[in-house]
Amino acid sequence: MTPEKELLFLALGGSGEIGMNVNLYGCQGKWLMVDCGITFGDANYPGIDVILPDLQFIEERLDDLLGIVLTHGHEDHIGALPYLAGELGVPLYATPFTAGLIHGKLEEEGIEEKVELNVVNEEGPFNLGPFRITYTPLAHSIPEGNAVLIETPYGSVFHTGDWKLDDSPALGGASTAAELTAIGDKGVLALVCDSTNVFNPEASGSEGAVREGLDQVIGAAKGRVLVTTFASNAARLQTLGEVARDTGRELCVAGRSLDRILRVAKSTGYLRDFPDTIDFEAAMDLPPHKVLIVATGGQGEPRAALNRIAEGSHVLKVTEGDTVVFSSRQIPGNEIAIGRIMNTLAAKGVELITDRQAFIHVSGHPGRPELAAMYKWIRPEIVVPVHGEVRHMYEQARFALEQGVPKSIRQVNGDIIRLAPDGPSKIGEAPVGRLVLDGDIILPADGTTINERRRVALYGQISAAVAIRNGKLAGEPQIRLQGIPVEEDREDFIAEASDAAREAVKKDGKGDVEKLRESVRLAVRRAAVRFTGKKPVVDVLIIEQ
Repeated sequence: MTPEKELLFLALGGSGEIGMNVNLYGCQGKWLMVDCGITFGDANYPGIDVILPDLQFIEERLDDLLGIVLTHGHEDHIGALPYLAGELGVPLYATPFTAGLIHGKLEEEGIEEKVELNVVNEEGPFNLGPFRITYTPLAHSIPEGNAVLIETPYGSVFHTGDWKLDDSPALGGASTAAELTAIGDKGVLALVCDSTNVFNPEASGSEGAVREGLDQVIGAAKGRVLVTTFASNAARLQTLGEVARDTGRELCVAGRSLDRILRVAKSTGYLRDFPDTIDFEAAMDLPPHKVLIVATGGQGEPRAALNRIAEGSHVLKVTEGDTVVFSSRQIPGNEIAIGRIMNTLAAKGVELITDRQAFIHVSGHPGRPELAAMYKWIRPEIVVPVHGEVRHMYEQARFALEQGVPKSIRQVNGDIIRLAPDGPSKIGEAPVGRLVLDGDIILPADGTTINERRRVALYGQISAAVAIRNGKLAGEPQIRLQGIPVEEDREDFIAEASDAAREAVKKDGKGDVEKLRESVRLAVRRAAVRFTGKKPVVDVLIIEQ
């Protein structure tokens, strides 16, 4: 698929899911990538923390890929770069704060010298082949959230990235209604738009209002207060710095990712008036009512600061009479992990406050009134919903038509969409998928390794070793178990599995070794089924003497 005299759109991630955003635009034989993010592992991926997009489609066309433009610094938009940018070998483009985050990631992987990272100021456009690109500031929960205006010979695209409307943002600025209207006046073919909050009938709200809510909650607390929020929500960090001053508390920050965000924000001109922080020991020495802790881990991450504090394995402690404030929303899929931490904290006598009890969080994504306003200003011919599960994107496609947008299209990862001429229409499909970062190795998400791990997690594993000499058993079969539900009957089961292996050798010991291996495997597994009702993974070692 080589784009000809046309404008194509293709999502390789982020359409049909929340996270792992990767979008491609094709025009006159060339491709442009917008964002390259990750998502996070769950119970379907045992032992996996980070999931990457499979970029096979564009990897097969690297000579035609001009570069990667990054809208902002959230992990679901830049997180894959440390693992994939080196192989892609194309320049990256980002505004200063986002570039600072990316540079730190590339340094950690030791590839900062191999990847060209261009820092782009928001005020001017730049050209990449047939694409003319202009950053357009929009409010979000991180500094320098941007839409990108992509102008081509076949029409312009306004790609929103993540955004919201906020009359009093805590950090940075955003384009005004007049500025967005001026973009629409020039003519926009397609609005490629965030769908995350399309079911929210209200606007997402202002960060300024969150300060008032946090002031009330923290001001009323008698003991130590810990606030957990998304580490990358630098706007919330600014708010919490102000709240610490408002309530007369010293500020302590716990979490490597928070430290990184603070460092990059300050180096690029943000958080300049952020209060000085104290270390963990100083925080524990102060009277509890004088301390405000900001910690990572509000989504239940097992290695984050909040989980270790809850379990008592961190220098920072919370006890009865203290308060933990969850100043973030629950990401779907994290409910169980978050509930586990909440229960651990509650058992200590800690008071828990979420956005259900107080106004302590606003989303960084647009509700229906904000979407309607954007349609009115930009006036696109086509709305292409992205950044959402299928239900979110299909609802935005319907909502856009209801608001008077002439056309919308429903697409998911892998759908190749022609926007112009005569668009929108689906003209093909590209291969898409997921990769996992397993230790230092990148693997297919549904490949042999992860499928084997899933089977072991579900059914357990048995190792059976038998030694044979001249086709007969030489010594007792050796059986080892992992995750087999036998508990007190373990020895009885091992004896039965050993008998099964012995009988298999009597039957097939004089034949082919591979046939014997399979015979032992099946015999031991049948014993496990009789004993437990489960079909475990059985590995057999044949030792010929």
